[in-house]
Amino acid sequence: MMMMIWKRNPSHYWKRVGSITTVSFLLATAGLAQIKTAPEPPSYPGQTQPARSEDAWEVQQRKAMEKKSNLERQQDIQKDTEKLLELATELKQAVDKSSENTLSLDVIKKAELIEKLAKQVKDKMKGP
Repeated sequence: MMMMIWKRNPSHYWKRVGSITTVSFLLATAGLAQIKTAPEPPSYPGQTQPARSEDAWEVQQRKAMEKKSNLERQQDIQKDTEKLLELATELKQAVDKSSENTLSLDVIKKAELIEKLAKQVKDKMKGP
């Protein structure tokens, strides 16, 4: 049938194609206009926006995990500093027992262990 319209009156064919295109465009536009998106929550000065949309539960869980991680890190630092104090006290006693010309291998090992532990404490204090 389109072929017959084309042969009889080409301008009528193009009018029909234009009408169909216009109606299709209007229907598509109306359909897109009806799609509702979730409203953005209001933002206030100083408020940080999450990187992606997180619901309140996810934010709460993330904060709880961060708090737990920081608490564990603090406990590790405290335990390591107590160990540092113990090693430093032992090193002082070992140095006091040695003479000015002799240092035992144990004293050198303790000093290296203290150095290694002190670096670990420093790295933990910097945070994740």
